[in-house]
Amino acid sequence: MRKELQCNITGGEPNLCCTILDNIGEGVLSMGLDKRITSFNPAAENMTGFQREEAIGQYCFDIFRTNICTTHCVMEKSMETGERQENVRALIINKTGNEIPISVSTSFLRNEKGSVIGLIEIFRDLSEVEKLKRHLRGCYTTEDIIGKDPKMQEIFAILPDIAESDSAVLIEGPSGSGKELFARAIHHLSPRRGGEFVAINCGAMPDTLLESELFGYTKGAFTGATRDKPGRFLLAHQDTLFLDEIGNTSNAFQADLLRVLERREFIPLCKGD
Repeated sequence: MRKELQCNITGGEPNLCCTILDNIGEGVLSMGLDKRITSFNPAAENMTGFQREEAIGQYCFDIFRTNICTTHCVMEKSMETGERQENVRALIINKTGNEIPISVSTSFLRNEKGSVIGLIEIFRDLSEVEKLKRHLRGCYTTEDIIGKDPKMQEIFAILPDIAESDSAVLIEGPSGSGKELFARAIHHLSPRRGGEFVAINCGAMPDTLLESELFGYTKGAFTGATRDKPGRFLLAHQDTLFLDEIGNTSNAFQADLLRVLERREFIPLCKGD
C-alpha cells in the first residue's frame, strides 16, 4: 500500500492536502532549505520515473533533473528574490534518460510564524502542447514517430547524418507507414530547416501536369501558357521538396526524374516540346 504523502504545508487539513496532491495532473514536490525532497506526488513519479520512496530525502537535482538546474535553478531564484517563479520552461530528463518539456512554478513553504522553511515546485508536462505546436507549424522530429522496433531505432540514429547531406533521399514503405513524417523530420534536422517543406503528391496528377508543375514552363509552351512559370524544383531551391507516390507515375516520367536527380539540372517545358 502506498504511504501517505507527508505534507509540510501549514494552515490546512493534512489528509485533505494529501488527497488533493495525489489526484492532480501536475507534478508537485516540496523540499527543505537544504534542497532535500520532503514530498513527491504521483504525477511527479510519472514524469520523473522515480518512485516516491526513491525521491524522499534525496537532493532535488538528483531526482528532478532539468536542463536549467545549473544555470537557472528556480529554487535559488525564488530564495534570492523572495518571489515566486511562474511557468519557467525547461526540459526534465527522466529516469530512463528521455527528455520531457515542462513548465515549472514555485511557491514558498512557511511555518506558523511566517518564516520560509522550504519550497514547493509545481511542474506541468508540455509534451502534448509542444506536439500540437509542431503540428500547426508543420514541424516534425523523431519524437513524433512512434517505433520501438530495433530497425526503427537504427533509422532514428542515422537521421541526423542523413539530414546533413545534400543528397536525394529515397524513403520506401507501405501506405500509412509515415514516410512524410520521416521526410519532415529530415527537413527540420537539416541546414534547410529555415526554408520551406514542399510536398507534392505525384500519384494524383497526370504526367503532363506533373512535368509542368515540377519543371515549370516558358511562355507559349502550350495553349494557355501566357507567361513563364517556375517549377517546384526551382521554387524549392535551398528548401526541401518531397515527392510522394512516385511509384504510381509512368516509367517515362520516372526516367525524366532520375535524370534530374543524377545531373541536378532540368529544362522547363518549352514551345515545341
